[in-house]
Amino acid sequence: MKLRVGYELSYECSQPTPMMLMLNTHFSHAKDIVEADLLVTDPPVATRQYRDLFGNLCTRIIAPAGRVGLSTTALLNVPNAMETRPKDGRGHPVEQLPDDTLVFLLGSRYCETDLMVDVAWKVFGQCAPGRETVLAICDFVHRHIAFDYRHARPTKTAADVYRERRGVCRDFAHLGITLCRAMNIPARYCTGYISDVGLPPVAAPMDFAAWFEAYVGGSWQTFDPRNNAPRIGRVLMAYGRDAADVAISNAFGAAVLTHFKVHCDQE
Repeated sequence: MKLRVGYELSYECSQPTPMMLMLNTHFSHAKDIVEADLLVTDPPVATRQYRDLFGNLCTRIIAPAGRVGLSTTALLNVPNAMETRPKDGRGHPVEQLPDDTLVFLLGSRYCETDLMVDVAWKVFGQCAPGRETVLAICDFVHRHIAFDYRHARPTKTAADVYRERRGVCRDFAHLGITLCRAMNIPARYCTGYISDVGLPPVAAPMDFAAWFEAYVGGSWQTFDPRNNAPRIGRVLMAYGRDAADVAISNAFGAAVLTHFKVHCDQE
């Protein structure tokens, strides 16, 4: 199945403003690309790309004073069936975890493991280690939080989400990640596109999505407490410790987002 993904963004800057963008599909999709997602700026500006500590592709620009538009479109081959997980879902004692997973056990900007560890062990301490625990966490988060754009804010942490019981997909992911880490399961934040293929029509505008991956069964496996069900057409853009690592843009000066449109459709 072919999936068309992309976005149109506009910012207003009061003066020339350096920006760091994270708006490309992840290199793990290189084999799937039919048409690459090349960044287009309006007006044209110089761009420079690099890879961050997690391997995510980042773009640096200096946005001019006034309006700057950012857009792209890409075409990818994706499986036409619902997602499945590997058979192996066993847990791993911390001393047996690979070195590069350990950073995803630690607390981070939006994932305060120290504040949630008592809750995690009280609720999930009887679960079998590994995927069974992660699935129980996803079920809990899905039931515990009501999805509501009105309760989104950039400073909301996992502990806030647990107390307030309202949020958006990034909040579902942050709480799931934090509970996993509190249970000694490495978990990392993911962002990208999720299609609505195979689902009833959705009236809400398309948006970038957030989910997480947990290290169980010797591999990073996908979990999505917001939807809490397999999907057709999930396209990773970037991963990190939490949303602070994978913001679509960081502006080093005043830059106001004035237009935002995302598309993810079957072709």
